[in-house]
Amino acid sequence: MSLVGKVVIVTGASSGIGAAAAVAFAKQDSKVVLVGRNEANLKVSVTACKAANSKAELLPLIADITVDAERIINSTIERFGQLDVLVNNAGIFEVGNILDIDVDQFDRVMNTNLRAVFLLTKYAAPHLFKTQGNIVNVSSVTGLRSFPGVSTYCASKAALDQFTRCIALDLASKNVRVNAVNPGVIMTDIHRRRGLSPEGVNEYLERCKETHALGRVGEPNEVADAIIFLASGNASFITGATLPIDGGKHAMCPR
Repeated sequence: MSLVGKVVIVTGASSGIGAAAAVAFAKQDSKVVLVGRNEANLKVSVTACKAANSKAELLPLIADITVDAERIINSTIERFGQLDVLVNNAGIFEVGNILDIDVDQFDRVMNTNLRAVFLLTKYAAPHLFKTQGNIVNVSSVTGLRSFPGVSTYCASKAALDQFTRCIALDLASKNVRVNAVNPGVIMTDIHRRRGLSPEGVNEYLERCKETHALGRVGEPNEVADAIIFLASGNASFITGATLPIDGGKHAMCPR
């Protein structure tokens, strides 16, 4: 499937991997629906898409995926008349030991990282049947491996991986593919947003040289490239896959 003229929804398109994915689809001459909560940041993403392709057809949507899933899909269909690719990228990251965190954190993380994906997938599926489109979920290496102090996030991403495989089977008879990418540590502002100081972020990224086999963290465009691959005809016989984009972190063992 060529991505030229295809209608693509990218959630969490106002920063990080989502913003990079939106630009990557714009370069492919796709029609891109950019979904985000931060209006100012979303405008920056739109500008970046226009810089990559001045003729790109874009639809920015200020929306919260936990409450606006149906509106996102309906707005896309009203504007473009179809849907070819859904990229479920938006997510939140919270930390804490099970002895310290409360159920509110569990609910927040699960509502954003899993329940919203369920709703978007359910509302999108009938439209994807018509185009024989596909879904790419943005999971995490934490869905594949366990880490201390991030139990709710790990659980949400492990559940997302299993959801990806199950929905791939549910939709296979309609020729709708469903896959996921599992990034390692990527150079975004997610760690600043979780409360680390600039010095703390730098220290963390320095430590990551030892936890990623390739000796560095990743860039958003490296994940975006994998999303483009899975969404395209080049991956026409791939479904139910979870693809690590993590510099080998998933294969590392502490010694």
